[in-house]
Formats: sequence, C-alpha cells, structure tokens
Amino acid sequence: MTAELFAVLFAGSLGAGALGSALGMAGGIFVVPLLTLVAQVPFPAAVAVSLVSVIACSCASAPGFLAAGLPNLRLALVLEVFTALGALVGVLMIGLVPSTVLFGIFAAVLLASAAQMIAGRREPVAATGASRHPRLDCVHTDREGQVVPYRVARLPLGMTLMFGAGTLSALLGIGSGVLKIPAMDAAMRLPIKVSSATANLMIGVTACGAAAAYLLAGTLDLQLAAPVVLGSLAGSVIGAQVLIRLAGHSLRIVFMVVLIALAIPMAANAFGLGWGGIS
Repeated sequence: MTAELFAVLFAGSLGAGALGSALGMAGGIFVVPLLTLVAQVPFPAAVAVSLVSVIACSCASAPGFLAAGLPNLRLALVLEVFTALGALVGVLMIGLVPSTVLFGIFAAVLLASAAQMIAGRREPVAATGASRHPRLDCVHTDREGQVVPYRVARLPLGMTLMFGAGTLSALLGIGSGVLKIPAMDAAMRLPIKVSSATANLMIGVTACGAAAAYLLAGTLDLQLAAPVVLGSLAGSVIGAQVLIRLAGHSLRIVFMVVLIALAIPMAANAFGLGWGGIS
C-alpha cells in the first residue's frame, strides 16, 4: 500500500466515521463505497474491512452515548437477538449473491434511507395511557436538560425489521444502522437521539459475528483495514459528540445529500457500467 492510498483511506474513513457516528449508523455505509470506488477493492473484501470499521466505530462512540443516558439498553438486547439471527442468515449467503446484485441492493438501501430523511421523522409516542411494553419504556434528556419519557410502539414490526437489517449488514458491511434507525423511528416511534444511540450500540455486536466469518474465510485484508479502522476510530469519537450536542436539521440534510451521491455510482456498478474501475 502506498502512502498516498493510506492517507486517502484514513481521511475518508475519518469523515465516514464522524458522519456515521453522528447519526448512529457507524461509517460502514460510506466505507464500502470508499474502498470499492476509490481504492477499487473487490466488493467482498470491502465488506470485510467495513465490518471491522463498524466494530471500531461502535466501541469508540458507545461510552459517550452511555454517559449521556441515550441508549435504551433493554430494547437493544431484545432487538439484537433478531438482528443476530438475520446476520447469521446473511453470513450463510456470503458468496452466493453476485457482486452486481449486491451493488444494486446497496444503492436501493442508500436511496431508501435518503427517502426516509426527506420524509422527516415522526414524533415519539407520548408516555400517556397504558403501555404495551412497560419494561422497555424509558426516558431521555433533551438538549434543554429536561427528562422526556417515551414509549416503545409496534415491537413485533421492529423485530421483523431488525432481522432484515442483520441480513443486509452481513452481506453489505453497512453496520445496519442505516436500516435500524429508520425502523426505530418510523415503526417503533422512538426519539431520534434514542434511535441513533441504541442503533450504534447494537451494530457493533452484529458486525462482530459477520466480521469473524469473513476473517475465517480469508477475505479480510488487514493491511487495508489498518488506515480504515484508525480513521473510523478518530471520526466516531468526533461524531458521537456531534450527536449529543447537535443532531439537528442541517446534519440530516448533509447526510441525505451524501446518501444520494453515493447511490449513483453504486447503481451504475449494479448495471455493469464499471464506475470507478469496477466491473
């Protein structure tokens, strides 16, 4: 690996980690395009490296979220069971799905997430009346320092969506936060900061099993992983502070634009156009 490529991967991963962590999605959704489009790494190898960076992002940013009291730990444990089952299915599908199909799925995930951002986020379920899941209901502190209670809605739907998120995480190396956060927001009606912090805590656990499978298969390139993990670690610490302090409308707009920009070359590769030298 040349010094120039190392610097590019480090800088790109730093930005990916910061932006991904700020939205609770880790940087995998940006790392895979970075490796495939810039470094021209084969898709399976890019996914393996991305999963390692997802683990690094989750571990680095989790302490800040936990200190701020944002993650719903009980809900995370329940949902992670279904996410892990989905990841197991995804691991069993490794090597069975053509790269062009994976590029197409990735582009669809990017556009679906962007559409969710455009549609906006719904208000969380108010803590009034009887609760269907009292042990999972919790509170969080808003930017003004006020304690805001919230309730978990439509848990079965959330479990189903987490299974799908885990499957795509193992196949695409995206950390699945890009799917978990819209699911928690649209289906389970959680506050945005709670959704982001809880998803960030879960994605590291999901990525561990999938990354181990890629490592045992010999797909993980540790030389490529070095600059990506270092950059992701530094960026995720920055992103966690951004989420705690900001997480506003402007950040969502930036993320939406980046998602659409990344979806274009990924869709081009899905149709065999060989964007970035990939075919």
